[in-house]
Amino acid sequence: MDYIVFDLEWNQAADLKTKLENSLTFEIIEIGAVKLNENREQTDAFHELIKPQVFERMNQVTGELIHLSMEELENCRTFEQVAADFVKWCGKDCIFCTWGNMDLWEFQNNLDYYHMTPLSEKTIRYYDVQKLFSIAFEDKKSRRNLAYAVDFLEIPKDIAFHRAYADAYYTAEVVKRIQDSHVFDNYSFDTYHLPGNKAEEIKVCFDDYAKYISREFPDKLTAMNDKEVISTKCFLCGAKTRKKIPWFSSNGKHYYTIVTCTVHGDIKGKIRMRRSVNNKIYVVKTMKQAGADVVRDIISKKNQARENRKEKRHHRASL
Repeated sequence: MDYIVFDLEWNQAADLKTKLENSLTFEIIEIGAVKLNENREQTDAFHELIKPQVFERMNQVTGELIHLSMEELENCRTFEQVAADFVKWCGKDCIFCTWGNMDLWEFQNNLDYYHMTPLSEKTIRYYDVQKLFSIAFEDKKSRRNLAYAVDFLEIPKDIAFHRAYADAYYTAEVVKRIQDSHVFDNYSFDTYHLPGNKAEEIKVCFDDYAKYISREFPDKLTAMNDKEVISTKCFLCGAKTRKKIPWFSSNGKHYYTIVTCTVHGDIKGKIRMRRSVNNKIYVVKTMKQAGADVVRDIISKKNQARENRKEKRHHRASL
């Protein structure tokens, strides 16, 4: 299996009118990639600029960041041509690696915009190298920028940042320097294409937490009435748990619970409600063991949510 470490540069609307007239938010104008073999040794590279077809002007912030002008892109090949060659270059037996979680999603969005064959009809498993860096070298929670990681690992800065091939190259250098193979057990999931039905829903257990990604639901209420969505079985042993703090939400987007397993103690559940490309709702749920400080934090959130509801009722009653 090959690791395809890639980075994109994209342009966006230079004014509000153009933004409102186009369904594509980010138009890819450069693809850079490095191919690593199973031993994480570089075997090939890919780099090409792309002729814009959606936005006729360069967004000022984008142009200043990546130092590219529209004139430099006029004679380049189109996205359809470059993307087709890039996908062919990647090969079938590969896993994508990106710095952060945007590039793979936007690449699929651009494929969709041009009615091209999708990378996959299902949710894609990939490596978020930004997350892997945190797991391998820091606290597992922080999310650093690529330049910080390069300096931290003392990687020679031979080429400037903020161009697709350069950032792909530096990301690949970070991948090479992760010595603990268990770090690569921590893959991520790109949700551009969601599970199509209940049987395809993603349920995976990592070292210290479990993740569940649902199929689409028409609305939040339907999602929160689904047994799998609100299930609180212990992710470590599968046993039933006792509710300590039932599911609640303070903002309608995030839901929390604390349950207790007789073997593994308190467990925190968190549900994130997200909107799919089809304008429906899907759920990302995590379950993780909770210390006393986490339990106190959830109790505080619940109390604050209760107070907020009281204030809203009082406000409505006073109208």
